[in-house]
Amino acid sequence: MIRIAVQSKGRLYEDTMNLLKEADIQVKESKRTLLVESSNFPLEVLFLRDDDIPQSVASGVADIGIVGENELREKHEDVQTILRLGFSKCRLSLAVPKAVNYTGLSWFNGRKIATSYPNILRTFLNSNNIKSDVHVITGSVEISTGIGLADAIFDIVSSGSTLVHNHLKEVETVMKSEAMLIGNWNMDEEKHDILNQMLFRFEAVRSAQDKKYVMMNVPKNQIATITKVLPGVKSPTVIPLSDPDWCALHAVIDEKRFWEIIGQLKDLGAQGILVSPIEKIIM
Repeated sequence: MIRIAVQSKGRLYEDTMNLLKEADIQVKESKRTLLVESSNFPLEVLFLRDDDIPQSVASGVADIGIVGENELREKHEDVQTILRLGFSKCRLSLAVPKAVNYTGLSWFNGRKIATSYPNILRTFLNSNNIKSDVHVITGSVEISTGIGLADAIFDIVSSGSTLVHNHLKEVETVMKSEAMLIGNWNMDEEKHDILNQMLFRFEAVRSAQDKKYVMMNVPKNQIATITKVLPGVKSPTVIPLSDPDWCALHAVIDEKRFWEIIGQLKDLGAQGILVSPIEKIIM
């Protein structure tokens, strides 16, 4: 059995539980239970506050954990970074009231900045020779300027809607963050084997996220040209049709090039193009 520490609520919680579900690791979600065992995989899920996850993994309370890169850098615990997961992306930024005439980093000299990430902020300020009063608070950082607690804030920004709602504007991005899979350095061989099984499933899910499965009918005399435009994972699959002048062609394409490639296929005579999402790819 391997134990994973997971955020107990919020967007990272939702994205993590969705990843486990896509990897067919079944975990019964419960708001009242802190430790839940998977029904079909040797895994225990420990639900914690996000800022407690790095320490729980470093100390061995959990073997692995999924945590925001921002929390990992803030806590600076001795853990191994196993995998960047590519979801729950955000940034840590400095923001000031909309009415402020912001002229650059020197504006922060002598100002009070409210944050839940004092270590990251102080490192950034020191590296830029800025002397500010860092005021540490937990929760509702965005209201600090409105109630006169601080001149500016340093906090997580995703869409920016929270800043707008609180009459703030983002002026400096200090770091970008995403979900990270971290691990304890002292896991035994058996736990590493379970971790590798999990990573295999995660990679299959992630590989499929930006891919589409495409099927089409193509003129036989255009197969070579179309193959150059439309490579598969290794190469497209070509299937003869009852009409000797036509073939069916199946391939996997990158979603970001989807419309560009589809246009080229039509120009080369492809017909009946069918596009399907991919749930998983085993490389």
